Amino acid sequence: QVQLVESGGGLVQPGGSLRLSCAASGITFSIYDMSWYRQAPGKQRELVATITSGGRTNYADSVKGRFTISRDNAKNTVYLQMNSLKPEGTAVYYCNAHIIATNYWGQGTQVTVSS
Repeated sequence: QVQLVESGGGLVQPGGSLRLSCAASGITFSIYDMSWYRQAPGKQRELVATITSGGRTNYADSVKGRFTISRDNAKNTVYLQMNSLKPEGTAVYYCNAHIIATNYWGQGTQVTVSS
């Protein structure tokens, strides 16, 4: 059974930082591309960042220079370090594992950026 379990969300003030984690089980983690998506209230889910199985990273323009995605294949975990958070970063953040035509999703973790 495949499970992706996100953690690390919460309430943070504008300009603050959070680190999200996503622990995977039931898959050969190292061969999957891993991504973080987010969905704000009333908006479509959007891609935030991807790290490929080979370690290449890509970011949405809105988070470049502020967010960093990384992975630890020994721990089957992907991370999203979020710095200089803005109120528009308020959303549910989802972990995604992707290979060829297969996608797995976590249940999401809420991030609220507010003073």
